Amino acid sequence: MPADVISFARGAPSADILPRELVREAAARALESDWERALSYGTGRGHPGLCEWLAEFHGVDTSQVMIANGSLEAGVLLFERLVEPGDRVIVESPSYDRTLLLLHRLGAELTAVPLDADGINLSYLEETLELGPAPKFAHIIPTFHNPAGCTLSDEKRHRVLELAADNDLKIFEDDPYAEVYFEGHEPLPTMLSMDDAGRVIYASSFSKTVSPGVRVGYLVGPADDIAALAKRANENYISPNMLAESIVYELCVSGGLAENIDMVRHSLRERRDALVEALGELIPEAEFVVPGGGYFLWLDLADDVDSKELLAPAKDEGVAFVPGADFMLEGGASSLRLSFASVPAERVPEGVERLARALDRVRTAAAA
Repeated sequence: MPADVISFARGAPSADILPRELVREAAARALESDWERALSYGTGRGHPGLCEWLAEFHGVDTSQVMIANGSLEAGVLLFERLVEPGDRVIVESPSYDRTLLLLHRLGAELTAVPLDADGINLSYLEETLELGPAPKFAHIIPTFHNPAGCTLSDEKRHRVLELAADNDLKIFEDDPYAEVYFEGHEPLPTMLSMDDAGRVIYASSFSKTVSPGVRVGYLVGPADDIAALAKRANENYISPNMLAESIVYELCVSGGLAENIDMVRHSLRERRDALVEALGELIPEAEFVVPGGGYFLWLDLADDVDSKELLAPAKDEGVAFVPGADFMLEGGASSLRLSFASVPAERVPEGVERLARALDRVRTAAAA
């Protein structure tokens, strides 16, 4: 087994593209000009300057914005507010594994709707809405999907909102990858920006545009919902991390955020391209959507491959991935998720070569 593991499993950028100097400089400015706020408790809404910046960015009123310790925590607050045991919730298939876990813990009854190359399957969604009890909300990852890599088309975004209006349905638009787009793949308008009926609650994060370690995410939605969620946040932990938010705010207003996003887009596109090329050469039977941004590529293999059985030989070869079944309520046995964010472009071909060797071992063993 190789001494070093090439991991396509971790949904996080490798250390070489983390913005150490930009964050250091922003932290110094925050502790010079905003130190009292940065080092004190805030409110459940979070840093007021950052709320104002985000409100302007999304074209909404400041009362519609709150900050949390990462968008996952924001999602937890929302789920706890909306979901009672037995409530029906629509999720995509595949979907983010932690969303599935959190909703299961709350006792939600999950209904999975499959994804196409351009996002959620509308025919299946329409049939789902016609059957059974009305769902509390639909969880949708519209842009550079984790784990599927696909993007919900503009036509489908409009149709999802029409279905929400017809069925009195809330939409949780989970959109942390929207700004991590590659050339020619600028993000489509959000469903939040199209919503004139207060049906969309939008979540995003600075984990993907600054770094995972800052743990700063946010929600945008109807003012009444945001006020209730901010009150719950204040009751749970008084305020989110004001020091981290002060640093992020400095990055936003100074231009450091935009500078870092440009660098991240360039680096991740190189990694995406290297992965697509290596898969075409070394595992040509693999089927996948080429992601226009984000971190992830979803790989479908032939039915004779069980990705969980692939884990052990892959470990022996020194490569890691996440099996597809982890992101599904059922199925996904022949699929796997690869994160290109965590592997420098020059190491990607070797990682895919190791994965191909592991795949050959599985097939050889099955044929014996």
